[in-house]
Amino acid sequence: MSPFMSESPKRLLDVEELISQLSVDEKVSLLAGKDIWHTTSLPRHSIPSIRVSDGPNGIRGTRSFDGVPSSCLPCGTALGATFDKDLLVEVGRLQGQEAKAKGAVAVLGPTLNIQRGPLGGRGFESFSEDPVLSGILAGNYAYGLGHEKIAATLKHFVCNDMEHERMAVNVLVTPRAMREIYLLPFMLAISIGNPRAIMTAYNKINGTHVSESKEILQHILRDEWGFDGLIMSDWWGTYSTTASVQAGLDLEMPGPTRWRGDALSHAVRSNKVTVSQLDDRVRNVLKFISDSETSGIPENAPETQLNRPEDQALLRRAASGSIVLLKNDDKVLPFAKSKTTAIIGPNANIARFCGGGSASLQPYYSVSPYEGIAKQCEQTVFAQGSMDHLLLPLLGDVMKTEGGQKGFTWRAYNEPATVTDRKVIDERIITDSNVFLMDYENDELASLWYAQAEGIFTPSQSGVYDFGLGVIGTGRLYVNDELVVSNVENQKPGPTLFGAGTIEEKGSTELIAGQDYRIRIEWGGPKTSKLPPIPPIGGKGGFRFGACRRIDPDEAIKEAVASAKTVDQVVLVVGLNGEWESEGTDRKTMDLSVHTNALVSKVLAANPNTAVIVQSGTPVGMPWIDNAKAVCHAWYGGNETGNAIADVVFGDVNPSGKLPLTIPRRLQDNPTYFSFRSDAGRVLYGEDVYVGYRYYEKIDASPLFAFGHGLSYSTFELKNLQVQVDTTTKVTLQVSNTGACAGAEVVQVYIAPPATTTVDRPIKELKAFRKLYLQAQEGQDVSIDLDTVLSTSYWDESRGKWCSESGEYRVLVGTSSANTPLEATFVVTKTTYWTGLAP
Repeated sequence: MSPFMSESPKRLLDVEELISQLSVDEKVSLLAGKDIWHTTSLPRHSIPSIRVSDGPNGIRGTRSFDGVPSSCLPCGTALGATFDKDLLVEVGRLQGQEAKAKGAVAVLGPTLNIQRGPLGGRGFESFSEDPVLSGILAGNYAYGLGHEKIAATLKHFVCNDMEHERMAVNVLVTPRAMREIYLLPFMLAISIGNPRAIMTAYNKINGTHVSESKEILQHILRDEWGFDGLIMSDWWGTYSTTASVQAGLDLEMPGPTRWRGDALSHAVRSNKVTVSQLDDRVRNVLKFISDSETSGIPENAPETQLNRPEDQALLRRAASGSIVLLKNDDKVLPFAKSKTTAIIGPNANIARFCGGGSASLQPYYSVSPYEGIAKQCEQTVFAQGSMDHLLLPLLGDVMKTEGGQKGFTWRAYNEPATVTDRKVIDERIITDSNVFLMDYENDELASLWYAQAEGIFTPSQSGVYDFGLGVIGTGRLYVNDELVVSNVENQKPGPTLFGAGTIEEKGSTELIAGQDYRIRIEWGGPKTSKLPPIPPIGGKGGFRFGACRRIDPDEAIKEAVASAKTVDQVVLVVGLNGEWESEGTDRKTMDLSVHTNALVSKVLAANPNTAVIVQSGTPVGMPWIDNAKAVCHAWYGGNETGNAIADVVFGDVNPSGKLPLTIPRRLQDNPTYFSFRSDAGRVLYGEDVYVGYRYYEKIDASPLFAFGHGLSYSTFELKNLQVQVDTTTKVTLQVSNTGACAGAEVVQVYIAPPATTTVDRPIKELKAFRKLYLQAQEGQDVSIDLDTVLSTSYWDESRGKWCSESGEYRVLVGTSSANTPLEATFVVTKTTYWTGLAP
């Protein structure tokens, strides 16, 4: 066990005694959830129900609909960009404390899938294209959670690297790529952070769903790696009764069960599943429940909020530490707070704080770039410039109730709106107009029920406003009792509500600035729709409504350009949002909209003293890059998004983020261009081990920005590299801050294979990294240790083992995959074969 591993908690239940007492039906009942977020209890045996909660960006609690607010972390790729192991421990500890506040004993995260290409809908959730960076950061995050006695759940095990047909797609991948790229981050995270749970992926691998793969779950995870924690399915990612139990899937989530229950009891009694196999699954569930009791969280705990000043400070530090300074010609940045500043762009005056899907949550608060910059700058102007939304912006948080509260009133009924004086079953004031009812429960509601959303919208500008409504069910949207949008007849499936809803139907009406308009949505449940339901996620229905003032794109760009010409400096904020990057759907293009790219080009021409801030979780095209002097990649920064951007723009924080993934010049240049989506039910991982920078280096092609790239307002020098080898390879060097301000640099250690090898290998691979904070003119001696065998190994398919091949290896040290000026060699004298978590 790694000395850094968190200790396993002392068990409070007598697991073996309980197994001897439980009936077959009782055992079976423990192997599936009770509901969306809880396991099944057995009060007669004092076995409690425990709660789990999403996820990677923060702890949502038990409600997607009208949830209790929480801290929102920077997205996975943002945390990956920090290259900061210590920060990930801190973030893990904060999320452990948030989990306790939400009554959850386990966090459904971190996400360790690999960004094979730029278009993955959930790419923002994962840390990196590189397995070593992903595994080390995830392990430290899990360690931080474990310090708070909260379980990490590594996901999605394994190869859930795209969203297209994710529940059915057959991933065709070589054993070597599986081991070196896709399983390696899980190996490292387990060895570092001792997570107590693993979540299986939806997809098949080489013909078998992961949740039914005995090779992956039993032979690799259990037998070879020695993992003794809980294996749970992704939500609705169980596809069988006997095969999943026999393969090693302990817990079907969510409940109530679809595949276990009476069917599994029958399988046991007919000896299709043996009692021993059943007991193995029950044992792991009981161990997990027992371990979780050390968290001190009571059963069915109330959900509370933290939002402490120290948490806000950590989130701000994490967000600013993730921002990557891609380009800074002529030292355009940092800007001066005393100068006139235009804040322009589709992402400028709205907080794009996280991606979409199960990673999204209701934040305690959010700060837009405009708000963050305006708080620090004396003279600012704003111009929209362009719109870049996929769906009309949500309306809920800019509405107010009749009583003047922020948000709108939501009511539930058992009768449609045509019934006079219908009885209100439930009433709430909410601010999120993405009303997804997946986990909503109310025993008073009939199987066919209805809801109403009603509030006041006061536009700040006059003009024609477009309103949009997407539903699972049926719905109508009224403005001052005038029907503007009907989504009832001739419905079409679309991207709303996790891909289970309709397209966004639209209508428009003219509004006058400063006047109050009553917005009302009348919704009918899924049974009112003629569309077939998309089980199981869309079963309870929901609706999403938004609105936006219609603008003429050319006129908006002209206004933005005019604003840019009148100021000393421009902050131009563009990018994507949680609709473009979301669970359930992959992007179709890497490009920003035509209007946004035109906006950037024309503003750059109008004022060269412009900093372009790009917000996205994965790469976007930058056709204007040669004309931009200053460009930052700011990801989705969580609660503190706007403050963090302002801190970097004005130099209160010296940028230190590094790209955790390669940014190609064009989509066509990336290694998955021909093989990213499901094609006739399968996807070929044709790039094999040449993922990300490994591919670009192998074909000797320069991407737009290399893996590990990131500039600073200071300058750093690396020198005096020395390497000493035994069982551990000790890499030492001196790092100096040669600039005028304090800052941080990431030392990246790559290993290159011998000139002659048994198999073809990447040019070099990241094996270690260290982030150093140095004062101006400060120097520091750095020592980084690597496991010699682990760092030189590849997967030998003929033997089914890792192989550290004898020969002369090169150690390449630098500040990105494209900048490794220091080089030394060492010799491995003996070929070693090994299996397990470590040599």
